[in-house]
Amino acid sequence: MSLIRVQAVLFDKDGTLFEYSKTWDSWCDRVVSALSDGDSQLEKTLCNALGFDFASRVILPHSVVIAGSTIDLVETVLPFFPNMTASQMEAYLNGQVVNLPLQQATPLKPFFAELRRLGVKTGVMTNDSEQSAHDQLGSVDVAYPNDLDFVAGYDSGFGAKPNPDPLLAFAKKVSVEPDRCAMVGDSVHDLLAGRRAQMQTIGVLTGLATEADLSPYADLVLRDISHIPHALGRV
Repeated sequence: MSLIRVQAVLFDKDGTLFEYSKTWDSWCDRVVSALSDGDSQLEKTLCNALGFDFASRVILPHSVVIAGSTIDLVETVLPFFPNMTASQMEAYLNGQVVNLPLQQATPLKPFFAELRRLGVKTGVMTNDSEQSAHDQLGSVDVAYPNDLDFVAGYDSGFGAKPNPDPLLAFAKKVSVEPDRCAMVGDSVHDLLAGRRAQMQTIGVLTGLATEADLSPYADLVLRDISHIPHALGRV
C-alpha cells in the first residue's frame, strides 16, 4: 500500500517520537516500587495488573501502559489503594513522568523543521497528558507553535485514542481534510484511531509492536519516523 497526497501528519509520542522501552520501563519501575513501598507482594500484584514483568523490569506486549491513557492506568491500580481518590492517583501517575530518560527515534528538532520546510503540517497526539507532552518535547527543544501545529493529550478535551475525535481535532486545526492526513504510531490503537478518522496510517517499529501486528491496520510500515519525508514523496 502507499500514501496519497498527504498534507498533514499527526504523530503519537511514546514509541513513535521517542523509543518506547527506555522511557516507560523506567516509569513502571518507578511507579510500582514507590506505590508498593517495600511490600513485595503488592509490588508483584501491581506488576501483574500493569503488564510489567517483575523479574526483568520490562513492559510486556499486552500491557495497558502501551495504549492506555492515564485514566486507564488509574482504573487499573486504584482498586489496590482504597485510601486514594481517582484524582489523587491521576496526579500521582502524571507526576512520575517528570525526568524520565528519553531517546529520540531520530533527532526531532531538524526532523520537524524539514517537514515544515516541505509544507507538511504536523502535530502530536498522545494518551499521556498534554503537559507531559509539552515537557518532554521541550526537553529536546521542540515546541508548539514554533515546531508543531498541534499538541494534545488525553486531557485536552478531545478524548483519547483509539477514539478518532482527537485526530479530527488536528485535521480541523490545520485545515486539512482527514483523508489528506496521516496518523503515525507504534501501536494498533494509534492506527485504529487513524482508520476511524478516515486518515491514512503509518506504523513504525520503535515501540513493542511488530510489523505483523501493525500491517493489517497500516497503509505503510516504516522502521522509524526518519523515513517519513521520503514516504510522503517530498524528497
